[in-house]
Amino acid sequence: MEFRPRDYKTEHESHALPRTRADAHPLSPPLPPLTQVNDAVVGGNADFYDPLRGGIDNDAKSTPPDPDNLSETSADQPIKEWTSFRRLLMQRFPVSKMVSLSSMPDVLMRSGKSHDKSSTSMHLEELDDPKKFADEGVKVITWQEYVSRLHELKDEITRSWLADNRVTSLKLSIKVAKLMVDTSVFEFYPTLFVLVTDIMDMLGDLVWKRIKQKAEFTEDGALLCNLAENFDASDICADAKETCYNWFSKIGAVQDLLPRIYLELAILPCRRFLLDQPTDSLKRLVMMTRGLGDPVASAYCRLYMAHCAQKLPSHEIGYLVTCVNDLRVILTQTLATNESNLGNFQNNKKLQISLMEPAIEYIMKCIFIGLSQRRVNEVLSELGLMKNQQNFGTVSCVSLVLHHLLKELPIEVVSSNVVHILHLIEFNNDDSFHQHLNYRLLGFRLYEGKCPVDIVNAVLDKVMQVIGTYKSLDEYLKVIDAYADLIHQNHMDNHLDIILRGILERASNGGVTIDEMSSLQSLLVKFLSHFECLEDVFCLNHFPEILDILHGKSQDVVFLHILNMATRNGRIRDPTRIQLLFEISRTLHDNMEFLNAKNDDSQVAHSVSRFVHMVDYGAEMEHHLAFLVDCRASFGRFNELKETLVHSSNSLAIQSLQCAKKDLSFFKSCVTFSEVTIPSISSQRQFDLFLETAEVAFLGGLVSHVDGLIDSGIICLHILDRVDGFRTSADVEGLVSSIRKLCGFLIMVPGNISLPVTYFPNNLFSLISSQSWFDPKIKTQIFSAILLLLTTLSQKTLPYHANTQIPGNDMLYYGDSSYKQELDSLSKVVLENLVCAVQQEPSQPARGNMALEACNCIASSFMQSNALSSICHTLIGTAKSCLSGQDRCLQSTIQLVNKQSPTLAGAMVSTSV
Repeated sequence: MEFRPRDYKTEHESHALPRTRADAHPLSPPLPPLTQVNDAVVGGNADFYDPLRGGIDNDAKSTPPDPDNLSETSADQPIKEWTSFRRLLMQRFPVSKMVSLSSMPDVLMRSGKSHDKSSTSMHLEELDDPKKFADEGVKVITWQEYVSRLHELKDEITRSWLADNRVTSLKLSIKVAKLMVDTSVFEFYPTLFVLVTDIMDMLGDLVWKRIKQKAEFTEDGALLCNLAENFDASDICADAKETCYNWFSKIGAVQDLLPRIYLELAILPCRRFLLDQPTDSLKRLVMMTRGLGDPVASAYCRLYMAHCAQKLPSHEIGYLVTCVNDLRVILTQTLATNESNLGNFQNNKKLQISLMEPAIEYIMKCIFIGLSQRRVNEVLSELGLMKNQQNFGTVSCVSLVLHHLLKELPIEVVSSNVVHILHLIEFNNDDSFHQHLNYRLLGFRLYEGKCPVDIVNAVLDKVMQVIGTYKSLDEYLKVIDAYADLIHQNHMDNHLDIILRGILERASNGGVTIDEMSSLQSLLVKFLSHFECLEDVFCLNHFPEILDILHGKSQDVVFLHILNMATRNGRIRDPTRIQLLFEISRTLHDNMEFLNAKNDDSQVAHSVSRFVHMVDYGAEMEHHLAFLVDCRASFGRFNELKETLVHSSNSLAIQSLQCAKKDLSFFKSCVTFSEVTIPSISSQRQFDLFLETAEVAFLGGLVSHVDGLIDSGIICLHILDRVDGFRTSADVEGLVSSIRKLCGFLIMVPGNISLPVTYFPNNLFSLISSQSWFDPKIKTQIFSAILLLLTTLSQKTLPYHANTQIPGNDMLYYGDSSYKQELDSLSKVVLENLVCAVQQEPSQPARGNMALEACNCIASSFMQSNALSSICHTLIGTAKSCLSGQDRCLQSTIQLVNKQSPTLAGAMVSTSV
């Protein structure tokens, strides 16, 4: 074989496209004619279409939403909210204890099956607690069994209804509703409420569907009418009305008040079949709830009333306001009751109030949904909060009710009455709710609106005065956290010193709990987010001392924010700042190692790596290298950081070459640092880093280092087969690209007299041939690259030189016949394996493209001979059998081979004929 001689300069000039300078950028708007005035220019710009902004017009012209779908969505919204509310209610009051009942309701007893525990377990429990089993006939049931039995009852009610035994369904539903009377186990009551109301809702749906069917169809199934969504009572036939009235009569005959209210609420929407204004019955039901003596039971009954009323097409909210006023009275009485006079189950006053809170929360939300400004003022007046506007603060309101009122009030109302609300919070301080949480909520609501600075300042002065008396760090932090954004938004820096001093004093007195640490973390992160410069933060009084208080996860979060803040505004050059961030980074690294927090490793490693990358010592490059050495010793856990260290060291080496006075000793130290660091990095990245460092070393003239680095890079490829996770297409493509880059770099690297001329290409070829995981496609690409490398090395003049002071192989081996013999010998072996790799590819399209790639490589590298012409002929035949005859790459390859070998062209023509 004979290598094809190349004249790279002439080839480059012949293939270069003609270039002319453009008058304007291709994406700039077209220039208007010279005759147009300036106003027309503006019009021309407006008509210009920018492909990068094409989506804006499309969005503007999108189809408007279907009104029917919107109405359907709005109708489903209360159902979704109720479902979510019930789920959160059960999560808020999880049941973890056994439910023990001295008299188990009959509805929970299974007929014909013993529900008692085994005699052995009963005997053991009796030994543990004799008093518990003093009375004969005590039944014990776990809450899981309780829930399971209620699910069974729901199925029994459904089966009875489907069997036309609706009386049984009603009787069972009455017994289920009676369960709501029992509040003896406070923790279980919310779960019980969810389960019972689920059955009530099911019964209400069954009754609704039955009456609606009677209104639309006769007994024979003939269609009477199709009721519209907004039907009137006059549209209902007499038979359906009679059935509806019968249901309300049966429920009205229930003797117990609580189950009667629940059942009537369950079928409340059915009032529409009898009355055009079914909401009138809500006032009567509200009055009935006043007859319920238990505070928790009455609160949840009103909660269910608010839910059922949402099913009506429209309703006034007056009944809801009455419910809130009634609950406020109940809470006031509960708070004023002396605990020594309470019954056994009422000793937990705080738990009782917390159980009532969800009812107040949901009812208050229902009141203010879509309320106008005028109606909001009327509601506040009905709640007794607007009677005396001049003396707003003296109005009596339970703190718990005030909290949820403040949460639901429109932001405009809060902004216009913020001072009065502040007085209201101050005046109403009771045990129903923590006062500091109301101050906290007011801060968040203020931040939602745009209050004048003078009002915000007045509120802040009052709040700072109040929390200044707090001894609890937790309460102090919770309130400050809510006003932090307001302080920064209005540039009230005079409050920051007071706040930080208050935090430090309270933390020093009693230490910091886990909850307080979380609040402190949230507050400090907010502070950091509002500052542009890190120095401004550390100039704050007491801030460094507060940082020393942090520990654990909260410390990591705050330190990570500091690190990200420091690296977002360019290079870091101040030595003091560098040292501070280095200590923060080391703390983060050590905490990750101590906690073994693998999920946080990547984020922390990325931030620390960015910090190291942003450090710049300027002309003090020795200090910079020493910094990199310290980082390598301190951050051994972060693999990503080690890559950054190598990149930074190589960049530092290049900078030293650009100095007027080159320090080759320092340059060699940088290369050595990279060379020593790379082996500690994962093998998937080692090859690229070795190649990068070799290129840097070559620029500095360290040829001996270059040989060692290339050798190390090729060696590290041997262990890739044992590395998990290297089989993704991106990894493989990246590796092939890097090996091709190595082949391009080897053109410049001079040969070593003590080693064979083809030492590196031969090692690379042996590696690819020996590794089983290199598939035929990869082998084809790399073998082609090696052939092109050998062809280039055979030329009299190499195409490029990176370091003119280092002679290339074209000078070292000029006229040496053994040099070309070695290249030729290796080329023959590579060529044979290249053709073999193409034939091993199982996919026909891939095999065809690989054959064309190999054929192009051979035609470009060698002078055509009979043997090579035969090989090219075989490869083109393979490509023809695998690809379409109209394939452009196939056609261009045939043209190239025809040009290089007329003999082969004749053979291909005869074959095609």
